[in-house]
Amino acid sequence: MKPDIIVVTAAYGHTQIAALGGQSALLPIIQRAGADGVEIRRELLDDAALTDLPALGRAVAQHELHASYSVPDTLFCDGGEINPRITHYVEEARQLDAQRLKVALGDFTGALPRETLQALLADLPFQLTVENDQTEHGRLAPSVAFFTAVREADLPITMTFDMGNWRWTGEDADQAAQQLAAQVGYVHVKAAVPHQDSFRAIALDEADDHWRTLLQQLPAQVPRGIEFPLEGDDLTAVTRHYVSLLRNV
Repeated sequence: MKPDIIVVTAAYGHTQIAALGGQSALLPIIQRAGADGVEIRRELLDDAALTDLPALGRAVAQHELHASYSVPDTLFCDGGEINPRITHYVEEARQLDAQRLKVALGDFTGALPRETLQALLADLPFQLTVENDQTEHGRLAPSVAFFTAVREADLPITMTFDMGNWRWTGEDADQAAQQLAAQVGYVHVKAAVPHQDSFRAIALDEADDHWRTLLQQLPAQVPRGIEFPLEGDDLTAVTRHYVSLLRNV
């Protein structure tokens, strides 16, 4: 069984998305490219779109796609408390009819508020997934500590394994895969190279083959998200190329 391929709208770049008229304008491109789903980014939604998420959800469904919802916020606030805005994001994901809600970890102090999380997750019609971001909180040690606690508490929270973000935290992605693969429910496929005093994501055809060997260390059946630059005169053709590539790796 081949994995679902999801196109992250941010892969097209903020400027291109704005020129096309917003994330909804990408849906025909993503559908024609043969993808299974789209990752809607909250930070790329204007106020009008945020107030009418059901309409965006219907548009996603009309294009025979399923939605993931990415929020640029964290599960935990500084000090280890659950972010009070999480319930708001959960409601937005419901309105979008998303299959998953993705957030970053934030300041996990080691104490898992099990009852609070159980209440949050009760009857949730989608998957809550936590990504390793590019901050100190997305490093390997806190990620391992959190997902170990989640597993011991038998909570249905999975990991979004961002293949490229380990470059930003200065850690070994292969080691991360070995320790976290069992918790992974979604993969952000990304290759990155040094750029000035940081890193930048690059298209897979421009990268070495490490992304292939890393991807093969992760669960083969979980959805794979395209989160590297999709650029060119024919966005449908470029997207189709990488949808096919990732479906068959």
